Amino acid sequence: MTSADQQRHEAPTQAIARVPATGELALYSATVSDVGTVRANNQDSSFAGEHLVAICDGMGGHAGGDTASTIAVRSLAHIERDDATDDVAAVSSMMETSVMAAHDAIVGKARRERKLSGMGTTVTAVALVAGYWVLAHIGDSRAYLLRDGVISRATQDHSYVQHLIDTGRITESEAKNHPQRNVVMRVLGDFDIDPHPDIAVLKARPQDRWLLCSDGLCGVLEDSTIAETLAVVSDPAECCQQLVSMALRAGSTDNVTAVIANATLTLAPERDDARRQTPLVGGAASASLEPIADIVDEPVAAAPALRDDHSPARRAAALMQDRPHSGAAHVARDEAGASASDAGRVAQPSAVREENGERPDPDTGEIPVVQKSNGTVSADPNDPEVAQAIREEQAQQRQAARGRKRRRRIGLVVALLVVLALVAGAAAAAYRYSQSKYYVGEADGVVAIYQGVPTDVAGLSLSHEIQRTAIEVASLPDTWQEQLRQGIVRDSLDEARANVKLIRSELKALNAQSDASKTDGAASGSGKTTADKNATATQDKSDASDSSGASGEKEGEAQR
Repeated sequence: MTSADQQRHEAPTQAIARVPATGELALYSATVSDVGTVRANNQDSSFAGEHLVAICDGMGGHAGGDTASTIAVRSLAHIERDDATDDVAAVSSMMETSVMAAHDAIVGKARRERKLSGMGTTVTAVALVAGYWVLAHIGDSRAYLLRDGVISRATQDHSYVQHLIDTGRITESEAKNHPQRNVVMRVLGDFDIDPHPDIAVLKARPQDRWLLCSDGLCGVLEDSTIAETLAVVSDPAECCQQLVSMALRAGSTDNVTAVIANATLTLAPERDDARRQTPLVGGAASASLEPIADIVDEPVAAAPALRDDHSPARRAAALMQDRPHSGAAHVARDEAGASASDAGRVAQPSAVREENGERPDPDTGEIPVVQKSNGTVSADPNDPEVAQAIREEQAQQRQAARGRKRRRRIGLVVALLVVLALVAGAAAAAYRYSQSKYYVGEADGVVAIYQGVPTDVAGLSLSHEIQRTAIEVASLPDTWQEQLRQGIVRDSLDEARANVKLIRSELKALNAQSDASKTDGAASGSGKTTADKNATATQDKSDASDSSGASGEKEGEAQR
């Protein structure tokens, strides 16, 4: 490794920019991100480089918003590379493509991991290209431009309260305390909303100063306070420290992140041995620096932590981090503590890590790092080889999704067949049980014997007639008629026939009592009246018919 290369890879985390050619605008940047006094983890991510600065404010709960903002920063980081084009139109298109690539990666990861469903992030990024600013923006993070002592807001919030302001329904001051001030209408992520960013191109001037910040800062500080701090504090790192501290003291309940970038016209000629600014990564993205180092192909460093000024806000934040947590909140606290302890850590690109015997980290937050045919690595979604790798990965994901759908359909069909088989088996068992029973009932006005049970299921009768008698139901008492209409259930055919025989004998007894009441005591031996003879003849006919029916059934059974 040459002396110049060694100086490059061991560059400190402070913003030390290379000296460009005479008259060239150089970008000096810094960033600070803090978890705040209320949240358990930091879901903001920031990037401060020589060509690119960016802020991404994640949302979606623990292990959701931080993942989304990290993916977005990694998707944009390739613009920092030295070999990026000086074509302003090309970079503008590249910025939009990178933001859309981040959106696709966030959606894909959320669909594969259900716990990340609903995650999203804002994106506000500024690149310095050939004397022009290229701005990409979506969400409610903000970009402020301080030029000639006058501050202007270069972005418009894609939020519900901004819509209310634009339509004249509320004022700017009312928006700060509106109950729906955190509702965003356009972001990247797992939502059915437009993910295309706003793109703007501005002519850059010497002494331009940018502030990119999350709503945890601009939501509590007045624009006048921000303008005064930007005008008074010249050092970008110190300005970030003061703005974040002021936001916490003002009562911010969110993560707070600031990125400051200064444009300076340098007059000294470029020297090959000049030391460069090491890009700084803040917030959630700083938890894993190696993927970003691979993307930009140079060392990157974790942004400095917010200084402890012993203010009440800082003490509250310390208590928040130190108090006992459980479950996901405990993990989030550990991650936040790890990020703070990693502040200032420098990660080398994969080539240097391999030389040092370190294991490369292939994770790039859904944006693949591809080793090209010429031996270099790239994560630029505009690179044809990277784009091909993305298409191949998406094709594999679609194939895997189709396989999962096919397996779900097969499982559903199998489950349905099992349910139908169980229902059919239960129905068959119920029918077999019903056919083991018999009952005495009514058929066309006479007493009959049925096999089955006296009920219907979905219009299907569970019984059929097997023997009919000549006993007229109308000749029986009312209580007997009611029982016959409901069915007198017996366990066997013999029991049913015994029940018919009982009805017949009881009917004879009733007829005998009726005859006795109608016969005069004095003429009891003189014979029967015509009516008595007819009744007796009817009963004898019934007996003969029952006997004939029973004999016929027995003969039929013998033949079978």
